[in-house]
Amino acid sequence: MKIIKITLIVFAVLLLAIASLLTYVKTALPDVGNAPNITIERTPERIKRGEYLANSVAACMDCHSTRDWSKFAGPLIPGTMGSGGETFDQTFGFPGAFYSKNITPYGLSSWSDGEILRAITSGVSKNGSALFPVMPHPAYGKLDKEDIYSIIAYIRTLQPIKKDISASKPDFPMNFILNTIPKPAAFTERPDTADRVKYGEYLFTAAACKECHTKQDKGQPIEGMELAGGFEFKMPSGGLVRSSNITPDEETGIGSWSEKGFVNKFRTYADSNYHPAAVNKGNFNTVMPWMMYGKMKESDLAAIFAYLKTVKPIKNEVKRFEQ
Repeated sequence: MKIIKITLIVFAVLLLAIASLLTYVKTALPDVGNAPNITIERTPERIKRGEYLANSVAACMDCHSTRDWSKFAGPLIPGTMGSGGETFDQTFGFPGAFYSKNITPYGLSSWSDGEILRAITSGVSKNGSALFPVMPHPAYGKLDKEDIYSIIAYIRTLQPIKKDISASKPDFPMNFILNTIPKPAAFTERPDTADRVKYGEYLFTAAACKECHTKQDKGQPIEGMELAGGFEFKMPSGGLVRSSNITPDEETGIGSWSEKGFVNKFRTYADSNYHPAAVNKGNFNTVMPWMMYGKMKESDLAAIFAYLKTVKPIKNEVKRFEQ
């Protein structure tokens, strides 16, 4: 009886400790501080820079608009720019159902510039709740603050679209883990374009290449497989597509690619004569927003290539598509 009593006491203490920890995670986190009290001046220079970043580099509009999955690479449907509502759920391998927010002035009318800044770079919403890093806020928090200011200045100029978005619903235990993810931003200065590798790394971070080109398990990247591809997406048009290996491995990655070949691969989709082809259900399609990244400056694409040539090569043959 004495052993049973001790066991029950230990069990009760453990339950109390777990309950206390979960309560702390749910009530005290995330803790990244208050949103800064700022008003961002919407200069023509900022708006122009923000438009470029939001549409061609960070590709904010890729997730915060509606994509036409009946066509190759899911081009944006006109009239949906920034209205949100795209679903990222268990079908895509996410631990829950997450919905992109309406970032037009309709959706952000009550948000201050500081609250938008905190959301983009630290992953905390206006009401203090944690945002799942479908929007890669850990990456955006490493960018130059001025570039984030430019994005905010630009999205403030979008056409307001009246569209209300459902609340995201993380699965257990992600509903607890989620609160531990947001961290205070650690801004850096944008490197000189003359240093192509450093500048390329900066653009690579802004484009969040790592998030899709690294295979994940239960929402976490698999260590040792960075940029080796294999992230799986079940396509709305049918079939399973996997991201490519973009490490400089000669056989399974981009090790044998030339800079010109890399740049042209993207720029093809920016050609005014290019029109995305219709994709029949069950045929190959991709989540890669080629039409957006394709509009990046050639020098910026070349810088990203220069950086990718410096990362660790990982041999990983990826089967791109299967029905």
